[in-house]
Amino acid sequence: MNDPERAMLLSVHPRFATAILDGSKTVEVRRQRVAAPPGTPVLLYATAPTMALVGAARIASIRVASPREVWSAHRSQTGISRREYDSYMSGATQASGLTLQDPVSFETPVPLDALRTAGAFHPPQSYRYLKRDDLRRMTDVGPDVAAALRDALGDLVPA
Repeated sequence: MNDPERAMLLSVHPRFATAILDGSKTVEVRRQRVAAPPGTPVLLYATAPTMALVGAARIASIRVASPREVWSAHRSQTGISRREYDSYMSGATQASGLTLQDPVSFETPVPLDALRTAGAFHPPQSYRYLKRDDLRRMTDVGPDVAAALRDALGDLVPA
């Protein structure tokens, strides 16, 4: 597996974070083009009411196509109904299906307020990329957080 220079921070509803981490949801869909190589680590941020980093996974592949094509290719892996998908994709001209693998739940979720004590942390609306410096600041939250991030992301997290 490659060792990318960045990780993806992905905001997901708690229901979907749980499904990704238990392996019942293996494809996360987004309304915009996502470009990240296979092997890119993904930190899962569960939105309200959880508001915490809850785990990690890796990108196995990404399919960028029309919303109809992404649904046709991945419908049984998305963990959502066709109605939810159509509502989410309304007006979108392209979609990305991120196939995720190797999900890991953090033993203790890292709450938003703890992440903010380590610096200016803002969860993304959809996703954003984190560089080594961003991850290093996150490890300042405490030794448990640093250990969880290193376990999930390996050498990408500076010691």
